[in-house]
Amino acid sequence: MLAELGARIQRLRLDRALTLQALADAASVSVSMLSSVEHGQKSPTITVLARIAGGLAVPLADLVAPPEETRVVVRRRAEQDVVDEPGGWRRTILTPVVPGVNFEWVRTTLPPGCDAGVFPAYASGSHEFVVVRSGRLRLTIDDAPVDLGAGDSVYFAADVAHAYANPGRRPCTYDVAALIMRPRRPRP
Repeated sequence: MLAELGARIQRLRLDRALTLQALADAASVSVSMLSSVEHGQKSPTITVLARIAGGLAVPLADLVAPPEETRVVVRRRAEQDVVDEPGGWRRTILTPVVPGVNFEWVRTTLPPGCDAGVFPAYASGSHEFVVVRSGRLRLTIDDAPVDLGAGDSVYFAADVAHAYANPGRRPCTYDVAALIMRPRRPRP
């Protein structure tokens, strides 16, 4: 899937007689990121994909998949982004990238006593649903702690700062389903 996406981006760039540098400048992404995406070596975020689509002057949906492919998007386990964070915690992005849909499902594992830090407020209208799969989780929402155990779930409006920590002695694994609204760009 990444190789197909990269080949599609490269084909569109070459069809427009753009160099890597010219497209990188037009898309406000680095040349190294663009090259890695074109070679199928990196999975771009939806924000990077939107910038590349803008630089190519094509709709994001056309960049990601031809219209007949947009109804079903599969992300195989081997294609999931796994990020090992400082402090020993790990995030796995489970959901496929779907053009125009700002939804992510992320599985996180925090080692015992790990504090993942504070996440800034998202744009108004953003939401998070959290389900604890195992262990204990302390979710702090706008300075108010909520303690959760295995099987517990919570919803909150994610337009406030929030933090995740494992106060327990065993690893904590939880899933976050997030609908993240993007702030509107000011009109010129």
